[in-house]
Amino acid sequence: MFSRFTEHWSPKIVAELNGSEVKLVKIRGEFVWHHHDHEDELFLVVKGRLDMQYRAADGSSRTVAVNQGEFIVMPRGVEHCPRADEETHILLLEPAGTLNTGNLTNERTVAEPESWL
Repeated sequence: MFSRFTEHWSPKIVAELNGSEVKLVKIRGEFVWHHHDHEDELFLVVKGRLDMQYRAADGSSRTVAVNQGEFIVMPRGVEHCPRADEETHILLLEPAGTLNTGNLTNERTVAEPESWL
């Protein structure tokens, strides 16, 4: 399904599951620092490598490398910023209606992701 689109940072809804959405997204470069007040997010790397930057409780920044076939869960309330040096394909699992930029609204916000259902 990733072959059906080329744009980065524009999630596509491909399935629904118990009140959650499964989304596909291609990423490259750095996103924006943000958090989600009420939603946890699961990022599964299908192709490439994701560097998930996040702020620890003490305010310091950390980065976790998530390789192809691995996943990371970002808990609600944790400020984070996805980054990929090369094009990376991600499967997201998150509650329906989760805004990709969380607590921010800017040029990267996709208020209504394209649905392929």
